[in-house]
Amino acid sequence: MEKSRWKWYLAFTGLIIISASMVYTEYLAQQLASGEKSKVELYRRVQESLNDPNNLNKDVSMETELLNSDLLKGIPIIFVDETGRISDGANWGEVKDTNMVFLESQLKRIKASGREPIEGTGYAKYIYYEHTQLLRLLTYFPIVQVFLIIFFVLIGYSAFSSARKNEQNKIWVGMAKETAHQLGTPISAIMAWIEHLKLHSNKDTAEIIHELENDVFRLELIAERFSKIGSTPILTEENLTGILDRNKVYMARRASKRVVFDFPDASGKAFYSKVNGHLLDWVFENLIRNALDSMEGRGTISARIEETTKKLIVHLTDTGKGIPSKNWDMVFQPGFTTKKRGWGLGLSLSRRIIEAYHKGKIYVSHSQADKGTTFTIELPKA
Repeated sequence: MEKSRWKWYLAFTGLIIISASMVYTEYLAQQLASGEKSKVELYRRVQESLNDPNNLNKDVSMETELLNSDLLKGIPIIFVDETGRISDGANWGEVKDTNMVFLESQLKRIKASGREPIEGTGYAKYIYYEHTQLLRLLTYFPIVQVFLIIFFVLIGYSAFSSARKNEQNKIWVGMAKETAHQLGTPISAIMAWIEHLKLHSNKDTAEIIHELENDVFRLELIAERFSKIGSTPILTEENLTGILDRNKVYMARRASKRVVFDFPDASGKAFYSKVNGHLLDWVFENLIRNALDSMEGRGTISARIEETTKKLIVHLTDTGKGIPSKNWDMVFQPGFTTKKRGWGLGLSLSRRIIEAYHKGKIYVSHSQADKGTTFTIELPKA
């Protein structure tokens, strides 16, 4: 929740920066446009002063010098006489200034834009002008700036997320391997004690020793699973129906008698995918265990497999409490849990197993309060 709030804060701050930049750029563009119009107006007044018969005996050196200066530098101009014909052009380019076809096309474009001409006298009765290239670039700058900022933010966020995810992965991998290492010593000791008990066993203790051996085997399997996290697992072609069935059998023994398991028949249609059976067992165990916790000892856990041209899709559904839609993706984040006990790593590791090792997908496809939840796993077909 805190992470989501910070994202909104950053987005809002970025929006304010972009808006302020666009407003300021627009202000600069308006000031520059006003300056260009003032220069054209000044040019028109100088022309009128030079063409005024009353000024023939006056010193017009200042006006002439101003007219010959770079007053209109960079401002494309088209002069139109009283009849509507183009008299001359300026600042379009050495060749284009005298190219009437080109000037006609530019005149039509300027008129179509709705820009009113500045009225003068004589051969420059109407002075049409285009904005300078600097002003046009400044006009487009906010758009370019927005794209650059968005691009920078996306690259930065992607790099930050990637680095954070890699750091998290190293932590979980290290924790998993250390857990496997720590489990090794007590498992070896328990196995030695079991062998010692066998030497002094009788009919009453034989069954107990057998169950202890099963539990130790399970502990060894769990340790092996932890040791595989972070290393590239070996994938073999296996039947998903069979994997689901063996997990159902194992978990049903540890579930309440009031829980019904509706799974595909192990002898039914086979669906083959290249998987690591030990790791996939871990995923199904996690999902079934979460379903049992959600149903609190009563309900139905069902599984079904769909087949497409390239994928096998497994749906695992329970009739438990359900998951709020806002948490559908958060349940896969490390540390997220609604239980009083647990580290919140089960579904996070499940996603890593499915997506990183099997190139598949795992997600909550449906959930409704007090009606249940469906987890969906997509795996490539063998």
